[in-house]
Amino acid sequence: MSDEEFRDPRLACLYDALDGDRGDLAAYLAVAQELQAQRALDVGCGTGTFALLLAGRGYDVIGVDPAGASVQVAQAKPGAQQVRWLVGDAPSVQVDDRDLVTMTANTAQLIIEPEAWASTLSACRSALVPGGHLVFETRRPSARAWEAWTAPRTGRDTHVEGVGAVHSYVETLVVEEALVTFRWTYVLPDAREGSVTSTSISTLRFREQAELEDDVRRAGLEVVDVREAPDRPGQELVVIARNGPA
Repeated sequence: MSDEEFRDPRLACLYDALDGDRGDLAAYLAVAQELQAQRALDVGCGTGTFALLLAGRGYDVIGVDPAGASVQVAQAKPGAQQVRWLVGDAPSVQVDDRDLVTMTANTAQLIIEPEAWASTLSACRSALVPGGHLVFETRRPSARAWEAWTAPRTGRDTHVEGVGAVHSYVETLVVEEALVTFRWTYVLPDAREGSVTSTSISTLRFREQAELEDDVRRAGLEVVDVREAPDRPGQELVVIARNGPA
């Protein structure tokens, strides 16, 4: 099964340690403040890092993710009781009172089927009050980020509390038009075997800016800004769209 890093409980509990610094989320906190949001829906919340950052600042937050193992990690974190956690996708969330919907990191690009992407954008709009905003990021295809993803199998070693030294490396497998498939390999310590190896295969869709803007408009949202991601200038875009008049 693909995306095991999110769905496999043994890998999901490693995600935060292996993902490293999440300085990219500072820009989202700033946007939430700029938009004067109060009630957020974090689509693709994963292990809950951003949802908990929002909740810790007094926001009313719902976090939703299709990977139950990742949501379980989120629910075990300090402050988790301040967030309403759901296992599912954006269309499964039945709310219409949010003034902010977010999709951070790879969330938007992991939705690779056009029909699923259209239904996700439509669901985000349905969750928003008039004047509410959708904010998400995506990589520029022209930056060809995947060309730097294949690392030597020497990879990297990360000490994970309660687990030990985890060796990991990534390989780009297939590039087919807008779709890029890659595989993470994880070598974990094991008391009986010495080590065990697990893999996680993911596919991302790279969308051009014009395509993104058209998709957002077809969902009934107004594109109000497309910004460079502060942590990856020239490589990623942050799209801000509004549901009707402010």
